[in-house]
Amino acid sequence: MGVDIGGTKVAAGVVDRAGRVRARARSETPDRSKSPKAVEDTITAVVDELRRSYEVAAVGVGAAGFVDEAGATVLFAPHLAWRGEPLRDRLRERLGLTVVLDNDANAAAWAEYRLGSARGRRDVLCVTLGTGIGGALIVGGALYRGRYGTAGEFGHMVVMPGGHRCECGNRGCWEQYASGNALVREARELARTDSPVARQLLDAVAGDPDQVTGPLVTRLALAGDPAAAELLDDVGTWLGRGLANLAAAFDPALFVVGGGVSDAGDLLLGPARLAFRRALTGRGYRPEASIVRASFGNEAGLVGAAILAREAALGAAG
Repeated sequence: MGVDIGGTKVAAGVVDRAGRVRARARSETPDRSKSPKAVEDTITAVVDELRRSYEVAAVGVGAAGFVDEAGATVLFAPHLAWRGEPLRDRLRERLGLTVVLDNDANAAAWAEYRLGSARGRRDVLCVTLGTGIGGALIVGGALYRGRYGTAGEFGHMVVMPGGHRCECGNRGCWEQYASGNALVREARELARTDSPVARQLLDAVAGDPDQVTGPLVTRLALAGDPAAAELLDDVGTWLGRGLANLAAAFDPALFVVGGGVSDAGDLLLGPARLAFRRALTGRGYRPEASIVRASFGNEAGLVGAAILAREAALGAAG
C-alpha cells in the first residue's frame, strides 16, 4: 500500500506490481495548527479502511517534508505540523506493519523511474506541482537523497529576491510562482479585480473569488477560457525558467513533471518548454533535456511509495 501525504490531502491506495491502483481511500490533511498525532490518526484511518478488504504486508509513506537519511524522521514540513517527527516508528507501532518513509517527491520519482515516463532513463529530475513544489533526482538509476536526506527541495530555491513570502520562512521561493498555491493566488487576485477578463472565472464561483481553486482554473482553461489559460501560461513560464536553472546544475536527460497542476497538460508544459529553451544556458550548443508529464499524474507519489514498500518487504524477506 502507498500513502501520499500532501498539504491538502492524505491519499492511500492498494497498488499491484504493474503500478495499477486497485483501491483508494482519501481524507483531508489536518491543518498544520493541529498536532502531529492528528496527521497520524488520518493516515491510520485511510490505511485501516483499505485493510478491511485487502491483506497488506507493507505500507510506503510519501511525506511532504524533509525526511532524514535514515528514512525515519520528518525533520521539517512547511505545510504540516511536523518538526523532528519520528513518523516511521510511530506508524509501525500503530499499524503493526512494515512502514517505509520517504519524501513524497522521491516516491513519485521512483514510480516514474520504475514504471512510468522515466523508465529506462538513469539520470532524471522530477518535480511535482501541488500545494508547493516537490523535487527529486535520480542519478545512475538511484535516488539521490543527499548527505542528510533533504536533497531535492528545489521548490525553495529563491528565484525572486524579496518576492512573495514562503511558508519555509524565506521570500521569493520558486514554489511561490510555479505551484498550485501560486496558481490559486494569482487567479483569486485576478477575480478580485472584477475585470471583464475574469468573467468566466467569477461566474464559475458565483462571484466569490475565495472559492476559486486550482482544479477549477484548469477545467476552465481546458474548456477554452482565455484568462484561465493565461494563468496557466504564467505558471508554466516560471516552471520552465526554474527547470533551466536545474539543467545548469544537474544536466539530467529528462524532466518529469507531476502533481495536480500537471493535469493541465500542454497548457502548462507548452509554456514551460518555451521558457526552458529561452533560459537554458548554452542553448543551441548542448543537448536539451525533454520535459514530459508524469505517467501516473497526481497518483505518482502514492504508487511510488507502494513500490518502495514492496521492495523493502521483498528485501527483508531475503
